[in-house]
Amino acid sequence: MKEAFSALAIGLTLWAFIPYIRSIYRGKTKPHVFSWVIWGSTTFIVFLAQMADGGGLGAWPIGVSGIISMGVAWLAFQQHNNFTISRLDWFLFLIAIAAIPIWYLTQNPLWAVIILTTIDVIGFGFTFKKGYYKPFEESLTFYSIMTVRNGLAILALEHYSTTTVLFPAALALVAIVFIGMVVVRRKLQGKAFNT
Repeated sequence: MKEAFSALAIGLTLWAFIPYIRSIYRGKTKPHVFSWVIWGSTTFIVFLAQMADGGGLGAWPIGVSGIISMGVAWLAFQQHNNFTISRLDWFLFLIAIAAIPIWYLTQNPLWAVIILTTIDVIGFGFTFKKGYYKPFEESLTFYSIMTVRNGLAILALEHYSTTTVLFPAALALVAIVFIGMVVVRRKLQGKAFNT
């Protein structure tokens, strides 16, 4: 059963990203470059930590997502989408990278996952800000699919611990809040355009 959950979660990852990437090429979706750099690097490092803590098959959807997220960052960079990089962007990125030596020094992947989950949630702030002001430039389908994917990834885990569950659970929760905010903003902007 774990294999089925993992395969389904990887399938959902691809299903979410393919139209999202197509939408980037069409210029409809304009992702924030540094959000995706942070998400890609943190997600892949969390994948490594999950594997180290016995996450097994449930970690693989997270690893696939990390690799594809770095690809999205590259596409956003190539298309010069939201290319403003602030000191906060650099700070979050450097902390994300610092999680690797912290993990090495503590010999405990939990600390890396806590740091990286916090950074990912903070990194989501750039997308929240953009989604608030430009709610029609984000794909709610993508975030909905990724929320379900995270649930399936949790079900596919071979070992349950804070190290293996925290990251996908936190990101699912943040995505649900983001979706709700964008829906409300779209309705409000739609009313503003109709008056």
